[in-house]
Amino acid sequence: MTTVSELQHTTGTIVLAGAGKMGGAMLTGWLAGGLDPARVVVIEPMPSAEITALVAKGVRLNPAQAAAAEVVILAVKPQMFREAGPALKPWVGDTTLVLSIMAGTTIAGLRDVVGGAVVRAMPNTPAAIGRGITVAVPAANVSAEQRALTDALLRATGAVEWVDDEALMDAVTAVSGSGPAYVFLLAEELARAGVAAGLPEALATKLARDTVSGAGELLHRSELPSATLRQNVTSPGGTTAAALSVLMGADGFQPLLERAVASATARSKELAK
Repeated sequence: MTTVSELQHTTGTIVLAGAGKMGGAMLTGWLAGGLDPARVVVIEPMPSAEITALVAKGVRLNPAQAAAAEVVILAVKPQMFREAGPALKPWVGDTTLVLSIMAGTTIAGLRDVVGGAVVRAMPNTPAAIGRGITVAVPAANVSAEQRALTDALLRATGAVEWVDDEALMDAVTAVSGSGPAYVFLLAEELARAGVAAGLPEALATKLARDTVSGAGELLHRSELPSATLRQNVTSPGGTTAAALSVLMGADGFQPLLERAVASATARSKELAK
């Protein structure tokens, strides 16, 4: 998590365009980290009650006048970006840091629509509880100071990794950006399988949710490779081994996830066109 002093390094206006689940989670993290609400502008045509309530704390919501900001964060749906871009461009000056968290939207596309010094990033939904992970790639005209500011803003919601090759971002989107949905599906289907095996639905759901979240926390805290943690649960000839013989079979997890990630990667590339 970022510190109060890191966020207080900023002196200009920070504009958040799009305050849905991800944009709202980031804003919550920034304010909790000490960012002055009076320096925040939110552009959101359908603000939630939570976002509207921030006006009383000093956040400016959908102001009529625009001026070049220090940072503009683009958190709108990628399909809406080119339509929304002209209204956002007045907030972007030549030296404005433009931080995009939109899937499949390239640095070149961002420059073409709004300009500025662009950082393309892909967070994920655990950002809402400060446990997200974001991968970011900067354009060549992003300064060291702007990269540090981007890092501080992104760390308000979890870990940050930087890459230099923008081509990696489609696969990043497929693995970590979409990845929480795969984990939620695991909990969903594990509960369903428990019911099929004879458990009451409420108990199966409780066991599945707590098992998935607990195993995830163990993975987070442990320095052991995930394969070692799996092996530690698996006694030769036991019940776990019987289940893993199915999950690790020829039509099990590995080929299924490879196809899923490949499909998400391809879709991210399509969104860029």
